[in-house]
Amino acid sequence: MSKKENVFVTQPFLPPLEEFVPYLEKIWESKWLTNGGPFHQELEAKLAEYLGVEHLALFSNGTIALISALQALRITGEVITTPFSFVATAHSLLWNNIKPVFADICPDTFNISPRSIEAAITPQTTAIMPVHCYGTPCEVEEIQRIADNYGLKVIYDAAHAFGVQHRGQSVLNFGDLSVLSFHATKVFNTFEGGAIICPDAKTKKRIDYLKNFGFSDEVTVVAPGINGKMNEVQAAFGLLQLKHVDQLISRRGEIDQRYRDGLNEVQGVSCLPLNVDFKFNYSYFPIRVGRDYALSRDGLYEALKKAGIFSRRYFYPLISDMPMYRGLSSAAASNLPVASLASQQVLCLPIYPDLTNDQVDAVIDLIKFAAVI
Repeated sequence: MSKKENVFVTQPFLPPLEEFVPYLEKIWESKWLTNGGPFHQELEAKLAEYLGVEHLALFSNGTIALISALQALRITGEVITTPFSFVATAHSLLWNNIKPVFADICPDTFNISPRSIEAAITPQTTAIMPVHCYGTPCEVEEIQRIADNYGLKVIYDAAHAFGVQHRGQSVLNFGDLSVLSFHATKVFNTFEGGAIICPDAKTKKRIDYLKNFGFSDEVTVVAPGINGKMNEVQAAFGLLQLKHVDQLISRRGEIDQRYRDGLNEVQGVSCLPLNVDFKFNYSYFPIRVGRDYALSRDGLYEALKKAGIFSRRYFYPLISDMPMYRGLSSAAASNLPVASLASQQVLCLPIYPDLTNDQVDAVIDLIKFAAVI
């Protein structure tokens, strides 16, 4: 591919500018730019309806939402989580002065292993923070069983799981709280943004206080809150995105299937299975580059890059290998053999609605060609 034809792992969907202008005009006319304006309120209601959840609190970004979710449930001590995720997962714990405890993952989903969770529980454990990696639902029933047995809270990092369903219901309804990201690279985006899915109105009210400095009214501060509010421009963009999201997810599904068909017989390359019990959003397309492929994962990454195809090694390095975490006893590679291998083998290929079939085929052909040279 020439430089002009560069293909990236993801690109945000941008609707026609003329569709966005009326929203901006309303914001300018009202002069209501933030602090729970009309578009903010409308987006909360419409997202809750679309996602099949009772209560949803919008945030300026997903990381602040994670930090606030831990605050809302007053989590302390140790929290068991996965090393195979974006750094925000563990960072949200450190920002709350909570000790992350890393557990290994399952080889077929890359989600945290319930068996590893149970083995990591200590008297200091107060919660579990699993991640629905690449939008594939965790073993939510088994995780809840463990949490109930040990009296633990469950906060799901659901950054990848917009619109994902588990056996006919939203995966966001599992656990005590679920946290979404609406970053520009996500299936649904508001430039930056996020949300916490709340089980009841009382919890949502507390979270709404927390994201607005702790104010309960004009003069009363009831909690040490933060500024996590989503502004009206972000909310307006989200309302516009919501009109297109079903079409966007459908196109992602077509690309996902094209990759699967094209890579099906490439020795040493495998794709994640699609469980018929789940409704997916096709947020990422990870492949595992095995030892019997002609190149290493990093070798394939460089070959694609040379051709103008920018894949991503999600997630490499492991969070547990980063300087602020690698001193933890749970961060030892011997404790995380599946995650350690995955971090060396997984490569996420480009997938976004504007990707053409010809571009997908070019990625497939390069992987095939590299496999036989």
